[in-house]
Amino acid sequence: MVYRYLGDRRFAYALPRAISLQILHPSNAASLVAHVPGGLWVHKSRAVSQMVYVAYSNRDLRSVIRFSHEHVKGRNCHGERYHALDPELFFFQHATYVEALLFAVDTFMQPLSREDRDELYLECCRWYSKYGISDRRMPRTQGEFDEYFDDFCATRLEVSPESQALRAEALRPRTWLPGKVGTPAIRAMLHERARDLLEVEVSDSDRLALRAFAARAKMGAALRPPQLRLIPSARHNPDD
Repeated sequence: MVYRYLGDRRFAYALPRAISLQILHPSNAASLVAHVPGGLWVHKSRAVSQMVYVAYSNRDLRSVIRFSHEHVKGRNCHGERYHALDPELFFFQHATYVEALLFAVDTFMQPLSREDRDELYLECCRWYSKYGISDRRMPRTQGEFDEYFDDFCATRLEVSPESQALRAEALRPRTWLPGKVGTPAIRAMLHERARDLLEVEVSDSDRLALRAFAARAKMGAALRPPQLRLIPSARHNPDD
């Protein structure tokens, strides 16, 4: 199921849902401001493409992950040290992608049954194991994941100077596949915690825009050959 859904272009449409939560973690927001000079969505196009490549690969890429994240460290707005390879911070980022993937499948592809959601989450756990980062923070079931995610968003996220600096770019992507999603549809797809903290009002017309975009996304996928529904980093031999 991860192979079926994660590399699908339609997952990328839901990335503003994940990124808007990521910028509300003080350490993650600080790292994005300090270590991403080329723009948020240019960085995410590379980072998510690498993430998808890892998920679809049978190779041992743990050293690649460590090398690409080793230099990402500093202090957040509270003066606390952070490092991108810290298991709690690394897993939170992964968790936002998992939650956005579940949202994307339900919204842009097909609603999942409870059993399918459970299975997809277990496959996301196997995907996470490929990073070589401690999984002690990782819930073992989809139900436990929901509890973890709701609690983390309620208690650990906040508006920081860095999140304010990233807000406009996160909510109005201009590049890559998220740039194809209109701003009203992005407002409607935001997680409720992101809406609250970023003070985003969602109207009925925004929800209608999301439904219309979802219908176009489904139609576009139906007209493409299966291989072309995938982003380029998902179109490789798993053993390469």
